[in-house]
Amino acid sequence: MFKVAVKPILYGTLASALLLGVYFATLSLVSGWEFAQSQFVSFWYFIISLVIGFGIQIGLYSYLKQLVKNRGMAVGDKTVAVTGTTSTLAMISCCVHYLANIAPILGIAGVLSIVAQYQVKIFWVGLLFNAFGIAFIVNKIIKFKKHL
Repeated sequence: MFKVAVKPILYGTLASALLLGVYFATLSLVSGWEFAQSQFVSFWYFIISLVIGFGIQIGLYSYLKQLVKNRGMAVGDKTVAVTGTTSTLAMISCCVHYLANIAPILGIAGVLSIVAQYQVKIFWVGLLFNAFGIAFIVNKIIKFKKHL
């Protein structure tokens, strides 16, 4: 049992670190490192929640995949892909409104201003998708273990 749990924990931790890295890299490229830090301080509770939720999903998915692999079956990636993408987009939306500095060049100023107005709501949507993804995968694990 312990051997089965090590890989998923490692994968979940690495996924969380990667998502946090994507957040900081994106904001740093757009507006600089100091800005990325200030936004993290302002919205840390959302960002950390999204990162942890994403890591939990990846860890649970890896665990389920190991269980299924040991039984010679296949498992789908769609739920993790959708909820993980939502988590990433919710985190990046935190500060996407600052892309308005370069948006006239890109021609998307209107879209960015709408996203900026709803950034907290987008965080909540990301958290809801995380919760759904975690519940879904846990449900699959429970059902799978019942049939062992």
